[in-house]
Amino acid sequence: MADDLVQDTIERALRRSTQLRDVERLPGWLRRILHNLYVDEIRRGRGKMKEQDIAELADDLSLSVAAHDGAAMREFVSAMARLSVEHRQILLLAGLEEMNYREIAEELDIPIGTVMSRLARAREKLRGLMQREAREIES
Repeated sequence: MADDLVQDTIERALRRSTQLRDVERLPGWLRRILHNLYVDEIRRGRGKMKEQDIAELADDLSLSVAAHDGAAMREFVSAMARLSVEHRQILLLAGLEEMNYREIAEELDIPIGTVMSRLARAREKLRGLMQREAREIES
């Protein structure tokens, strides 16, 4: 699915290359195309994974990993899933993409002040959700 999404993104970008006026904005433009295609695919229901009987995978050593406490990861994933799309988006652009406020503002086409306040609120909300998740797991 990811390969198809990347291929569709490149195809759409090539077809609409005349829409890109500033080459410096190419990464953001491509991310926006990718994001829109992904959302379209989810809406169409094509993004559903194919079911597979877990018993078939039970003895596959390549899928085995050492046992560890994944509580922190589960807390994080659960907390991120509970955030609004805007909060997830801005946290991922700042944290994963390592974009600065100006780059995020250009990417999302919003003022820098909005980026700063939205990012602060998103971080606070994520922190609160993770603390709540930790308490629920401990109980």
